[in-house]
This record gives sequence, structure tokens and C-alpha cells, in this order.
Amino acid sequence: MLSPWLELDGVAEQLAAYSELSGLDLARLGTSADAEEIKDTAVTQPLIVALGLIVASRLKFSDIVTAGHSIGEVTAASVAGSLTPADAVSFAARRGAEMAAACAATPTSMAAVLGGEPDDVVAAIVTAGLTPANRNGAGQIVAAGSADAIARLIDNPPAGVRVRPLQVAGAFHTKFMAPAETSLRAVAAQFTPADPEQILLSNADGTAVSDGRTVLARLVAQVTRPVRWDLCLATLRTVGITAAIELAPAGTLTGIAKRELPGVELLAIKSPEHLEQAQLLIDSTAGHGQGEHTPDVRVVITPTKGIFTRTHGLSEGEPIVGGARIGTIRTNRDEFAVVAPASGVLAEWLKHDGDIVGAGLPVARLSTGTEG
Repeated sequence: MLSPWLELDGVAEQLAAYSELSGLDLARLGTSADAEEIKDTAVTQPLIVALGLIVASRLKFSDIVTAGHSIGEVTAASVAGSLTPADAVSFAARRGAEMAAACAATPTSMAAVLGGEPDDVVAAIVTAGLTPANRNGAGQIVAAGSADAIARLIDNPPAGVRVRPLQVAGAFHTKFMAPAETSLRAVAAQFTPADPEQILLSNADGTAVSDGRTVLARLVAQVTRPVRWDLCLATLRTVGITAAIELAPAGTLTGIAKRELPGVELLAIKSPEHLEQAQLLIDSTAGHGQGEHTPDVRVVITPTKGIFTRTHGLSEGEPIVGGARIGTIRTNRDEFAVVAPASGVLAEWLKHDGDIVGAGLPVARLSTGTEG
């Protein structure tokens, strides 16, 4: 995992610093440790964050949208400028240790449910006494809970789907991680997060978070709450990204994005050889949508049919970050965020609380820039 990266100047020194922060020999763990040692979540989590930050430090970028899946959101928070790399690695190490302890307390597990209609799959998972812990996009939802309930789901899968057991330490993003959340809340009090400098999407609902304290609070709460990667992908579509780069260790999220983000150029950084390609991709998309072609006004549209509610306290004339929630659509089964397609100022509300709206209808106008 780390061997090719250690050939780059400065990486050994970065790893030494991160090892001291995490209390782990990351260089050894990422090069010569066996599979049994690596799959310990207390090791995996800081190792993943450390490598992601090493890769990010080799790239130059600005005006990007950042998002991370589960522990990857800690990396994303650092890339976005909300956490320092040192704080991100320290938090990841404590997160991994506390979640490992929670896993040891009760036999739990996870399984991927592949195929089927998302609403039907979620209903079947809940009926089985499990939690839809990761909603990764069409065709992939991860169930989590007691080991016995997971075994029953594998033996008796819902009609039309496949259930595949996952090699994980326990039921992440469920109530079983409550002790870890409690401990992490105390850990988080030691950090002073900054407001993100880049757009940062949250696993909680897929929308942008612009306040550093909220970023950290959500990272703490994330260990017991489902990862809504499907909603993060929906926001990436809404804001109109043209390219996406997955930091090492990479491949899984790029595979999901191939299905969920058609037309978006994708790159998974799996080795140092991909760094030059990544930088070229960043440079080629820098400033996309800026300049004379930037619209002065954009409308915010609904993602689905339902009852619209404005975000509390959000008034006309207030600035909004691209990807931020400006309202909510409620249906009989779920709640969907209505997000800003770009950064700007809320110029005008077009719908009121309680209005029944169809999919794709405008609910607000944004003033997004000037010509030239």
C-alpha cells in the first residue's frame, strides 16, 4: 500500500510524523504487515487517512468540491481546509481505536445488498432488524447489525437481490458504535476546526457544510449514522462537476461513480505514476464555468415530487455555498435535500413552506455572478 509512495521525497518524514500522532508504525503497517493486522479497523482508518493526505499534498488545486466516504470524510475535511493534516490523522487514529473497541463488545457485521429498488431494499433491511448503514447509489446498499441478523439476511435474501458478506470488524454507522461516538465527542473538544476553504459535502445528507464546528460535530456523529453517499453523488451532479479524482487507496468510489456520474471524467490515483495525470486533469478543469459564461441568475430545482420546506432562517439576500441545502422535499418514504447548484446569493424564493411541488420545478433563484 505505501511502498511505492515511500520512494517519493519527503514521504518517509510525513509518515514518521503521522506515526507519532497516531501511536502506530504506519510505514511498517503499510508495507510489511500481514492482512490480519491490516484489517484491524484501529489500523486501517489512520492508514487510509495518512495515505490520502500524502497524495493530496502532492497536488495543487483550488475551487474544488470535496467529499469522502465514511473515514474518507476525515481526509476530505482536511483537504477542504477544515482540519489540519495532523488533526485529521489524530482524529482518525482515535476513531479507529474507539470503533474497534465498540466492535469487540458485541458480535456484529455488515453485508452488501446488490440490486433491487432502493426503497424496497431499505424496507427489507429494516424489516430484518438491520440498518441500511451505507447507501452507495443505485444497486448497492450495505446492511449492518448483529452477526446473527446478517447471517439470516445472507441465507434468506429479498427477492431479486444478492447479499454479499463484507470482511469488516463490525456494524459501522449503527447504534452499536454509540460508545465510540461518546468517546469521540470528548476527543473532538481538543480540536479547533476552521471553516472549509473548499466546498465540503457531508455524508449525513450530501449537502455542503460551511461551518468548521458543524464539520467536526458531523464527523463525530457519523460513526452511528448511515453514510448517504448516494446523496453526495446527487449533489455532485447538481453542482455540475466535470471531473472527479479519487485519492489513494483508490478504485471503489470511482467504480460507483462510473454508474452514477455519467459524462464525468474520472481518475483513481492508485500509484505515484498517476500524480501527473491527476494534476493535468485538475489544471484542465480549473475555472470551469467561470468568466463571461457564468450566468447571473440560476434557479434551484426540486429533486423529486413532494412537500417543500425552506431551510429555517435562510432569507433572501443571504450568501449560499454551492451544494448547500436551501430546503427539503418530503415524500411518503423519505426526505430529500434541495441544494444550491452554485455559490451565490439567494435572490428570491419562488415557493413557500408546505407547497406541493413536482420534480424539476424551481423553488428559488440565485444570483451567482456578474458578466466579464
